[in-house]
Amino acid sequence: MQDYCFFQKGQHYIALERTDVDSAVQLMAQGFEKQFEEVSAQNEQTALARFADIRKNNEIDRTNFLAGAGEMPLIGVLAAAATSLFQKK
Repeated sequence: MQDYCFFQKGQHYIALERTDVDSAVQLMAQGFEKQFEEVSAQNEQTALARFADIRKNNEIDRTNFLAGAGEMPLIGVLAAAATSLFQKK
């Protein structure tokens, strides 16, 4: 398996073998930005599919975190209210 890195320009993604420095320089000159993620895959199409899965999972994680972060203060307020009710009796 080969190691691939990814470049993005708008909604367009390109996977390159990590050792292909010349093509990477050309893409950066065209305005592509190198992405943080790198994967091992058999070919470019498989690498792009794995990259899409990584991005999708990151978006799901971010959404789940924000949903939980919004509810935690509410849970804290309810716990404080319940505690104060039990302490008065």
